[in-house]
Amino acid sequence: MVELHDFALIAVILAIAAVAGLLATRLRQPMIVAFIGVGVLVGPAGTGWVVADSTVELLARMGIAILLFLVGLRLDMHLIRTTGTVALITGSGQVLFTSVVGYLLAAGFGMDTVAALYVALALTFSSTIIIVKLLSDTRELEQIHGRIAVGLLIVQDIIVVVVMIAINALDQRTDNAVTVSIVVVLAKGAGLLAGVAILAKCVLPWLLKQIARSQELLVLFGVAYAASVAAVTEALGFSSEVGAFLAGVSLAATAYRDALGARLVSLRDFLLLFFFLDLGAGLNFADTAGQVAKIAVFSLFVLVGKPLIVTVIMAALRYPIQVGFSTGIPLAQISEFSLILAALGASLGHITTATVSLITVVGLLTIGGSTYLILYSHKLYRRLERWLRVFERAGTRTVDIADKDAEVYAILYGLGRFGRHVADHLSRAGHRVLAVDFDPHRVGANTRDGVTAVYGSAEDLHFLETLPLNQARFVISTIPLLETNQALLHGLRHHDYRGHIALTAHTVHDAAQLRAAGAEVILEPFSLAVEATTEILGRLIDEDADSDDRNDD
Repeated sequence: MVELHDFALIAVILAIAAVAGLLATRLRQPMIVAFIGVGVLVGPAGTGWVVADSTVELLARMGIAILLFLVGLRLDMHLIRTTGTVALITGSGQVLFTSVVGYLLAAGFGMDTVAALYVALALTFSSTIIIVKLLSDTRELEQIHGRIAVGLLIVQDIIVVVVMIAINALDQRTDNAVTVSIVVVLAKGAGLLAGVAILAKCVLPWLLKQIARSQELLVLFGVAYAASVAAVTEALGFSSEVGAFLAGVSLAATAYRDALGARLVSLRDFLLLFFFLDLGAGLNFADTAGQVAKIAVFSLFVLVGKPLIVTVIMAALRYPIQVGFSTGIPLAQISEFSLILAALGASLGHITTATVSLITVVGLLTIGGSTYLILYSHKLYRRLERWLRVFERAGTRTVDIADKDAEVYAILYGLGRFGRHVADHLSRAGHRVLAVDFDPHRVGANTRDGVTAVYGSAEDLHFLETLPLNQARFVISTIPLLETNQALLHGLRHHDYRGHIALTAHTVHDAAQLRAAGAEVILEPFSLAVEATTEILGRLIDEDADSDDRNDD
């Protein structure tokens, strides 16, 4: 067996992952499945390079923290009010029905009561990390079904934490262990929420104004804050994922959330590679040969049954079938928490390694299968729509399935002197303007009616995804920097923007470069000012000459 030092190990793993990713892209396969396969290759089942408590695991945990931090950043109180109830009811109902059916299936295979309970619970939970990553990639995270799915995952995560605490407490074999554990957990949870709320209300708004003056410092702060809150929650006995999520929620109401989120997307994607590698490396395939029938039945139930349960529950709540189906499809896999739960059961002697292997293989198959279901969910719905309509109830509520942004006439980059004049002119004409500026003081100082100011960068390709490009008829940049405008133009083309684009240039050279790049309209305030000034001076000179002629006469 070849032994590699940490740096060489990471280098080799990254090279293998890059090759696997390239092959997956060429074969039109999801890269998540390729990366999990690489994890199996470099894990104990393959080369043995990646083991528990390795550098890869540490990077994987950082990736999870950044992912959940970004999910929290996208939440706000309006979202919680509009989707909280349906997420709670559907999430609780899904956990109940899935666990009952899963237990009956396990008991039908002759599994003992404890093993059947563990399998039932393992089948119930879905992977927050995988679902959020795929919904982000398909740009469905902000749609109504994506928001409800995130709410369902939060409900699931809370339940799995409570279940794991209860299992540990029951293993202590004391009469009041469960009650004491629940009281302690509730007290810690209340303290955690209160602490995060105080930070969000009293500290973060002031602190972010100071930090946001530097783009690099803003990114560093985001990573440090997410990791710190995650570490605190882990020390309190909760999962680090909960802490990272709360850290994001505490910043969701600030003006910097979109810019911060956009800056961290690339780091998230890089670190999540290690999560999938670590997940693949941790899979246990022992004792699977004699469990093929169980694996097939449980996998089919997760891939088909879980989405159907969610669809039926949401239909009972009078949501459109398409929304229910699109919410349920992402849940068609089991969670990394399911694998942790199985490992906990084995360590306590509740289940055998054969049961752990069963849950592991079901996890691998359903993660791979659900990836395809999510990517092709729209085509799948069109094929199944006529059968799914059977579950639709009368009086279905009206839901904006696309969840389109409120209409904005123009997106304006830059709130300097020139930008403020442009914003004033557009707002006075009755047009709604979304202004973007990287100076937090300019954003905070905006008080114009009809002009909403947000914190962001014109050079950030990912930030464009947060803007209502499908609504805006104009994108106007009053920023005079050539490189910035070229980057913005490239980003708009990448997002297939169909409206008008107006860019600013202060020199003839920059204007020529932007025209060569295909810019539609070039704003040249200096040239216009020179022309206007020349015209005014010309009139003054002519008037002065006429006055001299009259005096001579």
